[in-house]
Amino acid sequence: MSPDGASSVRLVPFADALSVLRAAAEETRLRILALLAEGELSVSDLTDILGQSQPRISRHLKLLVEAGLVERHREGAWAFFRLVDGRTGLIDPLVAGLDALRPPLSEDRARRDAVLGQRAEAAQAFFARLAPKWDRLRSLHVAEAIVEAAVLDVLGPHPIHNLIDLGTGTGRMLGLLAGHANRATGLDSNHAMLSVARANLERLGLSRVDLRQGDIHAPPFGRASFDLVLVHQVLHYLDDPARALREAARLVAPGGRLLVVDFAPHDLEFLRETQAHRRLGFAPEQVSGWLTDCGLATVTTRNLAPADGDADHPLTVTLWLGTDAAEADLERAVA
Repeated sequence: MSPDGASSVRLVPFADALSVLRAAAEETRLRILALLAEGELSVSDLTDILGQSQPRISRHLKLLVEAGLVERHREGAWAFFRLVDGRTGLIDPLVAGLDALRPPLSEDRARRDAVLGQRAEAAQAFFARLAPKWDRLRSLHVAEAIVEAAVLDVLGPHPIHNLIDLGTGTGRMLGLLAGHANRATGLDSNHAMLSVARANLERLGLSRVDLRQGDIHAPPFGRASFDLVLVHQVLHYLDDPARALREAARLVAPGGRLLVVDFAPHDLEFLRETQAHRRLGFAPEQVSGWLTDCGLATVTTRNLAPADGDADHPLTVTLWLGTDAAEADLERAVA
C-alpha cells in the first residue's frame, strides 16, 4: 500500500491488457518472451533455439514488437530483440511465474546456452586474432587493474541510473560498471567487436546490457538520456575527437557526468602504424577545454603515470571527469 492508503499495484487499462495478453497467449510467443527475459537474442538465435523457420519466428516477433513487449535494433545486417524496459506490468509476473525447470522452457534454456556458447567461441576466435595487438598496447601503460580502480575511485559512490559506454570495444568498462547501474548500454561501430563484448558480458552474468551498433559521432540516442557517459580509450582513434565529445556531452542528463579516459601526450609514432592511432595523446587542458566548450565543468583530472625509470611502460593514462556545469556551480556554492 502507498502512504495514502491507495494500492501500489500498477493499474493497466483494459484495452492495453487485452492487447498484451493476446500477443503473449501463444506457445511460441510465450517461449520467446521467456527467452528474452534472459537477455537479447537475434532472429537466427531464436530460429536455432526453437527449431522453427525464420519467417515464422519473424512473424511472432513482429506481433510482440507491435504489442510493445519487445524492441528491435539493428546491428549491421543482423537484428537483435530484447524485452522493452518499462513494459506493461502484466508480463513481468507472468514470465517470472513460469516453471523454467520443466519442458518446454528447460529445453529452450539448454538450447539457448548451447547457441550462446557457439557464439562466444566465434567471438573469442575473432578476438584471439587481435589479442597480440591489444596486449602490446596494454603493456605500454600501467596495469588495467590500476586504471579500473582509478575509474571506480573517481566516480565514487554516486548512484548510476543510466550508463552508456561509447566505443565499448570488448565491453571491459561495461563489465566493470554495469553491475553498479540500473541500466547499461554499450555503443560500437564494429559488429565483430560487439560480438566479443556480448560474449564477455554474458560470461560475467550481465546478459541484460544493451549493446548497439552505431557511430560515436552520431549516437542514436536522445539528448540528456544518460547520467553517466563513458569514453574510454577511444579519442586517440578519431580524426575529430572534439566532435565526439560534443556528441557525448549531448547525452549527459542534468547533473550527470562524462568520464574520459585516454593517453597523455607521448611520442610513440609506431602506434600510428601498428595500432591505427590518429592522435598521440591529449594534454589535460585540451580535453578540459573541450569539456568546457560542451557546457561541462571538469571536476577531476587524474594522471596514472609509470613509475620513475620504467621504460617498459612509457604511456601515461589520464582520466577527466566532467559534470553538468550548473550542478558543479551549485556544489561549489553549497561547499
